[in-house]
Amino acid sequence: MWRIAAGAAIVAIVAAQTADTAEAHLGKGYDALRQDRYDVAASEFRAALQLDPKLVMRARFPLAVALFELKQSADARREFETVRRADGDSPGVAYYLGRLDLEDQNFAAAVRDLAKAAEKPPFPDTAYYLGLALLKQGDPAAAEKWLKRATAINPRDSLAAYQLALVYRKLGREPEAKAAFAKSAELRRHDMDETLLRTQCAQKLDTAARDEAREVCQRMYDPDSAERLTALGTLYGQHGDFADALPPLQRAAELAPQAPQMQYNLAFTYFQMGRFTDARAPIAKAVERWPDIFQLNFLYGAVLAKLGEDLAAYRILSRAHELNAADARTADLLFATTLRLAHQSQADRRYADAERYYNAAAKLRPADPEPQRGLAEVHRAMGQ
Repeated sequence: MWRIAAGAAIVAIVAAQTADTAEAHLGKGYDALRQDRYDVAASEFRAALQLDPKLVMRARFPLAVALFELKQSADARREFETVRRADGDSPGVAYYLGRLDLEDQNFAAAVRDLAKAAEKPPFPDTAYYLGLALLKQGDPAAAEKWLKRATAINPRDSLAAYQLALVYRKLGREPEAKAAFAKSAELRRHDMDETLLRTQCAQKLDTAARDEAREVCQRMYDPDSAERLTALGTLYGQHGDFADALPPLQRAAELAPQAPQMQYNLAFTYFQMGRFTDARAPIAKAVERWPDIFQLNFLYGAVLAKLGEDLAAYRILSRAHELNAADARTADLLFATTLRLAHQSQADRRYADAERYYNAAAKLRPADPEPQRGLAEVHRAMGQ
């Protein structure tokens, strides 16, 4: 009994030691951002910065984003300015500073910052906010260019259509203004219909036959809207209909290659279908671009493990474990992968590698006897 209790205590100590690292706080912070829990995200990123102040883009920038979403404008501006001084005038920093300038009614600064961001737009609505800033500054002719671009990027954006209508009115082009106002109203009605359709789709998937439900749900399919496609694919996936979930999620990933959630959704659907080779490409790209997001690392590690690539899986799962030491699924999968590497190294008589992997497995599960048995066998083979 004492040995079991002692093992559990060691596990708790190891977990506590692992959790208080910059990497662990980064993982928790990005997870909180994904769930729109901005207060938690801000706290985690601050903790990461206390442990490692050099984490400018990995911690200070997302901290500023969380503060922006929390409407803590002064604090957000201070963090974005710090990032700008440390890392240069990136499009993402210019975008958010432009948004803050717009809120402060400093329209000249908003135009300057958003114009920098528009050179390489970090988000699809960059053109909209630049057009809005130009309109507020009193330059409707310049605003027209960017608001037209915004409506081309997102034809379903009722706000862009509305602001474009105001531009036409200021320019004295009343027929075009009336048409744009009518378009904006139509898009708002469409958004309300979309909300109702999502509810009807979910109800049909719960209660009706597949063909009947699909007839309703496919009305949501919009080949030009990553958001609507994601909503449709997610509804199908939540009801176990992965074959129907796949096409909208594939299209969403094409439309928004820079969005980690889109790539994750697609890879996770492939994973649930057992198509591990297909899952690999989108999740590998996502992890390369966003190395600090726990969910991406865990799914990539799980895919590699299913493909039998234990060494690559070990590296990725170790990273996922650093980001979230409390996640039991990650610890279990990493333990199993580490043991397989230890057994293989032992069979190949690479005893130094085997010893390293057994020790790593023992740290993950101090109370498990298998790593200790393996270590004893390796030490005997090494003559220790």
